[in-house]
Amino acid sequence: MRKLYLSRTDKRLTGLCGGIAAWLGTNSTLVRLATVILAMFSFGTVLLIYFLCSLVVPSEPHAPGFDPFYDYRYR
Repeated sequence: MRKLYLSRTDKRLTGLCGGIAAWLGTNSTLVRLATVILAMFSFGTVLLIYFLCSLVVPSEPHAPGFDPFYDYRYR
């Protein structure tokens, strides 16, 4: 069973659409387009659900061996 995470690499606003696309195995542009279209026809309900889900869904874990405090620019 795959888990839903906020994407760290494929994100525009919060990473939720990128995470949903990875979870579904589809293109993130299609998920973003569907979100925008649904937001226009739902009178803002989808936007409220989007931001609530962004608060609840956990971030994607770091790759093994990744050190978040190491500055990779100065290797």
